[in-house]
Amino acid sequence: MTYLLLSILFATGLFVIFKYFGIYKVDVLKAIVVNYIVAFIFGLLSTEKNIAFVEIPNQPWFIGALVLGAMFVSIFFVMAMAAQKNGVSVASVAGKMSVVIPVLFGLFLYNESVTFLKVIGIIIALIAVYLASVKEEKSAIKKAGLLFPILLFFGSGAIDTTLKYVEVNFVPKEEVAIFSGSLFAFAAFFGLIILGIKSTIKKEPFGAKNLIAGIVLGIPNYYSIVFLIKALQVEGFESSTLFTINNVGIVIVSTLVGLLLFKEHFSVKNKIGVFLAIVGIILVTIA
Repeated sequence: MTYLLLSILFATGLFVIFKYFGIYKVDVLKAIVVNYIVAFIFGLLSTEKNIAFVEIPNQPWFIGALVLGAMFVSIFFVMAMAAQKNGVSVASVAGKMSVVIPVLFGLFLYNESVTFLKVIGIIIALIAVYLASVKEEKSAIKKAGLLFPILLFFGSGAIDTTLKYVEVNFVPKEEVAIFSGSLFAFAAFFGLIILGIKSTIKKEPFGAKNLIAGIVLGIPNYYSIVFLIKALQVEGFESSTLFTINNVGIVIVSTLVGLLLFKEHFSVKNKIGVFLAIVGIILVTIA
């Protein structure tokens, strides 16, 4: 449970940092690329098992890390497009509701327990995610269409599902740090390619502000993944339960942080969502 709580706290920290990115006009793409490089370095420094850099392609989790790295960057751009075209609230709900995908895979692929309390808890949790995330604003979804929210929904769910699959089948406990660092390295690689293409179209200085922002983002981003993987490796903790608690926990904490730190509007729907989220977590945990 400690690893899960730490993952929730570090993941919530990412939302806070992204909020400040908007306030200080940080170039998100540049900061994201630096963040991935920093996370890779932390993975190398934190590894519990000495693996030479040239031996990484020979590891059983190499392909999984490569695929996840590409997915990280791809879904980041889908998230940005959904936020721009459909609105932040629509993008937020689409991303967080994707928890249903790894939960279903956990139930059917790994033969995890299905009880009445767990099913009710997961349903309540999904309703809670929507209510706690949605903002009372006019949605642009009719004008923009559903393409990017749908891609975000399935893409975010695919990342969690793939992460679980690779962790179960290929990642020993002593290689969590180097595996996590490697998938960030691949994300940095693909991000640098995109940044390079963008720079040829529009040349502009990188900026010390973007460098610092990327470093600040990279550390909690790395640990949010590491602690999530470590939580997945805890015996007796089913992934359907873990992903539900993790996702809903992030919604609750980030909503409260938005209310207290940024004085965001807290509607009746949001309050009901937070209450239902707590109920959902309790039911899933008991189950």
